[in-house]
Amino acid sequence: MKFIPRMVSPHLLRASRHFNAVILTGPRRSGKTTLLRKLFPQASYYLLEDPDVISRLRADPRAFIEEIYPPAILDEIQNVPEVFNYVRTLIDRFPNKKGQWLLTGYQEASLMKGVTESMAGRAAIFQLLPLSLRETSKVSLLRGGFPEALARPSSSQIWFRSYVQSYLERDVRAVSSIRDLATFRRFLSLLTSRCGQILNRTDLAAPLGVSVPTISEWLNILEVTSQIILVPPFYENFGKRLIKSPKLYFVDAGLACHFLGIESEKMLKQSPFLGAIFEGFVASEIIKQQVNSGRSKELYYFRDQQGLEVDFLVPTGHRELILLEAKASRTVMPQMAESLHRLAGSIGNYQVKSYLIFNPGREGLSTSALRPGIKAFSVGEFLSHLSSVF
Repeated sequence: MKFIPRMVSPHLLRASRHFNAVILTGPRRSGKTTLLRKLFPQASYYLLEDPDVISRLRADPRAFIEEIYPPAILDEIQNVPEVFNYVRTLIDRFPNKKGQWLLTGYQEASLMKGVTESMAGRAAIFQLLPLSLRETSKVSLLRGGFPEALARPSSSQIWFRSYVQSYLERDVRAVSSIRDLATFRRFLSLLTSRCGQILNRTDLAAPLGVSVPTISEWLNILEVTSQIILVPPFYENFGKRLIKSPKLYFVDAGLACHFLGIESEKMLKQSPFLGAIFEGFVASEIIKQQVNSGRSKELYYFRDQQGLEVDFLVPTGHRELILLEAKASRTVMPQMAESLHRLAGSIGNYQVKSYLIFNPGREGLSTSALRPGIKAFSVGEFLSHLSSVF
């Protein structure tokens, strides 16, 4: 598959003109290296996973860094985080030279610690997630958005199996002392079956025979390596008693389908998990649109103890909210928007817009059958509409 332009590109280029360093984080194989090498073709390149490079760096880091002729791409820098201190020294020596250091890594937590301690004020930070639907129409529920899975759809299941093995053996062990990888694999499959649900750590711990603190540690690993999204409840109660735990989704729908054993469109359509996968797909696409626009992630859900629930709330400005219901059905029915109508009616201090998001190819009722003020869009239509906001 040829290179697909990424929406974050203009923000990276702009940042390189104003900051000494640009840091690009995100999950492994999301396209970070390809993007930086495409945007900055004159930059020298150093892979900090190469054993020889790591050995040279640790033996004499100052000499290694000072021999580099910027601009330079330092790829997978989380493997040698002590490099930040030496890069900072060179930045401070030449503060007027912008865009000289282009850094990538897949662990946001360790990278952010290095930025906080060594690169504050010197680096612009961005995140690159798998490809979004707005970047290519090849993104789908079944295949997800990882570039390599989309490039070879007929062998995507082989790619996902290899990705999981690599992720377990390299990334997970890099941030944790996990030894029982078999149990962690079972945890991943169990977790996928809970997508779209309120997170219950005890419910996850019991069938695996592990402690709740262990589940919390494993969830943190998945979150900091950009594999899952934990959507918190909205922070204002609108006069209602709220559920306070987050909802869980996988960042990539294709990976979620892999864990659930869904290998074809027919299996997906017949799966009891279709609704949850579609809901997670919508959540991920909203998050991608936010980070690709250089914005912070802001996605919430609403559920009170009386059972009123709305899938997603998205703040879009001062006292402005978007309410969303994601439905995998291709047929728009009036009752699908009932929770949107009820919640919008109880919000008095926000300007509210309500949308029903569904799979493409709707049939049956016209959107005019929905309650006034509620619009129905396919995912792609909604994302295009949302571009005027983000």
